[in-house]
Amino acid sequence: MLECVVNVSEGRDHTVIDAVAAAAGDCLLDVHCDPHHHRSVLTMAGPDLEEVVRAVAAEAVRRIDLRRHNGVHPRMGAVDVVPWVPLAVAERDRFAAWAGATLGVPCFLYGPERSLPDVRRRAFRGLAPDTGPAHPHPTAGAMCVGARPLLVAYNVWLAPGTPVDEARRVAAELRGPAVRALGFDVGGQAQVSMNLLDPTVVTPAHVYDAVAARTPVQRAELVGLAPEAVLAAVPEDRWGALDLDPSTTIEARLVRPRRSRPSLGDGPTPAGDEGAGAPAH
Repeated sequence: MLECVVNVSEGRDHTVIDAVAAAAGDCLLDVHCDPHHHRSVLTMAGPDLEEVVRAVAAEAVRRIDLRRHNGVHPRMGAVDVVPWVPLAVAERDRFAAWAGATLGVPCFLYGPERSLPDVRRRAFRGLAPDTGPAHPHPTAGAMCVGARPLLVAYNVWLAPGTPVDEARRVAAELRGPAVRALGFDVGGQAQVSMNLLDPTVVTPAHVYDAVAARTPVQRAELVGLAPEAVLAAVPEDRWGALDLDPSTTIEARLVRPRRSRPSLGDGPTPAGDEGAGAPAH
């Protein structure tokens, strides 16, 4: 089933987050928000998904003013990242054409043509928008609209008192073809924030152990949802310590009764989709 994981640049005002999430209706599978990153990640799937994502984007553009945004996570827009999964290029292109024409927000495409980090580095600096105006929207900035395979967004929190430079060092050492990583200071605590690009091969257990081998670790955090196959690739006796649970799989949320809408999380989160390392990976 087609999935879309929209990252919006609001993680503090729950009135705004609730309104944006409500626009997703029964397609909403999960909301993960964080005040330090000042970001929320909405996972959606189901029928009429293209129409639903347009409604979510329109609500976010209407309510979020990027000029007043301050958070540790890199961002280009009020609706920052709109990835269509898996590799849904046609849906991506239709959404970008609509957002550029209807919302007046410039859209940069990523996926087969270029990576999201490449877009973040080059946008408006040698790379023109693929749709919409040639300049940022005055309050909503720009959108990165992608088509990608499934990935897992994952955080490892370092022991209290660990300097953020240590998180950045570890992130640089872990960064590679299967892992995108950045080190952040999140509310005074160091965090290694990652996207696992092949999460059944390089699993949450692998990256957790890789971080722990380099520096003391406090805890792990799954951002949003993971495919069941990721849990199957990790010994069950490690699920708890790795913040993995069958209830937070995509498959479990798809079969949940639609009337049980996900509640908003307010624990620390990073990047959500590809956010974890936007400029660096």
